[in-house]
Formats: sequence, C-alpha cells, structure tokens
Amino acid sequence: MAEVKLAAETRTEFGKGAARRIRRASKVPAVVYGHGAEPMHITLPGHELQLALRTPNVLLSLELEGKTQLAIPKAVQRDAIKGFLDHVDLLLVRSGEKVNVEVYVHTEGDLAPGAYLLEHVLSTLTVEAEATHIPESVTVSIEGLEAGASILAKDIPLPKGTTLAIDEDAVVLQVLAAQAEEAPAESEAETTEA
Repeated sequence: MAEVKLAAETRTEFGKGAARRIRRASKVPAVVYGHGAEPMHITLPGHELQLALRTPNVLLSLELEGKTQLAIPKAVQRDAIKGFLDHVDLLLVRSGEKVNVEVYVHTEGDLAPGAYLLEHVLSTLTVEAEATHIPESVTVSIEGLEAGASILAKDIPLPKGTTLAIDEDAVVLQVLAAQAEEAPAESEAETTEA
C-alpha cells in the first residue's frame, strides 16, 4: 500500500470561477469528509496528486494547518477531453479502521487449448480492508480452464486481513466457447439467376 504525502491548503472561495483560478495555479480543488466532521474544502498540488492517483487505492497523508490526516480517494472527476483533474473527493480514515474499496482483478495463466474466450463479468472486486493495508489488486489463476468454467468471488484468494464486501457467489470470470461466424446465406434471387 502506497502512502503519499501532500501539502493541502484550506479553500475559502467556491464556485466555477474560483475552481478555474485554482486549476490555473496548477492545483486541484478537493473536499475531505468523514468521521462525522463537517466537510473541509481544500486545494491540493495538481502534479503530485495526478502522480499519486496512478496507484489504485492510494493512501494520502494530508498536511493541513500543522496536522496530518489520512485519506483515500472516493471520487475523481477529470476533464473529458484533456484528462486533467477537475475535482477530488477524499474520505478521512484512521489507522486500523476498515473501509470498503474496489480492487482490480488480474488473471495469470492460460486457458485450456482450444477456441475459448475469457469474459470479465466483474473487473473489480469490492472488499473490506484496513485503511492502511488496502491491496492494489488481487490475482487469480485461470490455468487450464475450459468452456463453461466460472470463477466466483469466494474462489479468489484475498490478502490477509481482507474480506469480501459483495455476494461470495457473484461470478467474476467465466470461460466461453468461441463461436465461428456463419457465412451469409445467399438470397433466393441470386440462386434463381444462377
């Protein structure tokens, strides 16, 4: 689990114009909420935050007014064209606290020989983990699976201290037989002309 330190500043201006000024200064407007406290409006350094968010479920250590608080990203809004960060919602967490997060499901191994397709029914798995030990992803083996096989959420090995937060019988992956396309049927007009 990666922990990234960021210097945060309290934000007093709100609205579209204020947000644009913040972004022009290479910063990102954000809101921090959780633990029953009033939401805090802050700004974060844009480049450092962009780099931090490349790591799934990153733990952010926010330095704000002489205090350090831990937070995880809950919602990230990006510009649809340029991909720049527009706004970030952060959830305050404490060491030892359990949180629900989504982790990516990675596969390893090869399917059985033949024309098979692997369908990712769920690309992420919702799990409950300690806030300071959130896994970046989980890995499951698909070695030798044939058509009709499926992997359920309960079949995926989870790191120690992590539990499923979804139905354990939810299908995560399934193997399908590849279907060949049929040749287009000739129309009756073409066959009578011949």
